[in-house]
Amino acid sequence: MSEPSSPLEEIIVVAVDGPAGSGKSTVARAVAARLGLSYLDTGAMYRSVAHAALCEDIDTEDGERMAELARRLRIEVGEQVLVDGVDCTRAIRSSEVTRAVTAAAANPQVRAEMVRRQRLWVQDRGGGVVEGRDIGTVVFPDARLKVFLTASPEERARRRAAEAGDAVATDITRRDQADSSRAHSPLATAEDAVTIDTTERTVDDVVDEITGLLAQRQLPGKGW
Repeated sequence: MSEPSSPLEEIIVVAVDGPAGSGKSTVARAVAARLGLSYLDTGAMYRSVAHAALCEDIDTEDGERMAELARRLRIEVGEQVLVDGVDCTRAIRSSEVTRAVTAAAANPQVRAEMVRRQRLWVQDRGGGVVEGRDIGTVVFPDARLKVFLTASPEERARRRAAEAGDAVATDITRRDQADSSRAHSPLATAEDAVTIDTTERTVDDVVDEITGLLAQRQLPGKGW
């Protein structure tokens, strides 16, 4: 990838974290569209590694092989998710991948490689809205704005079931619990993040709040 095209102080990063069913993907995409920024779903990157491991019959608990796999894969995340040039947009959302991604995401070497790529992605684009589970705490600790989205357990369960079906929703619930307790880069709220409960709120309402918060933080000389 090329060197950053913008001075560091001009780069705007909005970090959006939260568990499944909190609305982070929908909200992050909408915020990016509103602000004219690029959007990155970091979860799709970890799912791509897990999917590739399944395709190559690699044990996701094999730390070294998973690390080597993560380093050599070509992963392009956008409207489509391409893994080594193959469209895996639908495949990475399967229940098999949802189960396998927990081990992949817990691998510190895999995480280090994905974090490196996520930072380069932002530098190449001069900023962006980045969503995941450790964006504000690990990937961009100096992000211009950090948001942690949540919702009531009942609402999160309803959304998960509506989007993925009951079986996949159960796998996602298990993954949330595993991600919150893993040793490396656990799902957590950054100390300076703004927590927003999306229960019974419209997407536009939440986006309005986030863009309003960002407008308050357009301070000269502040990086990311």
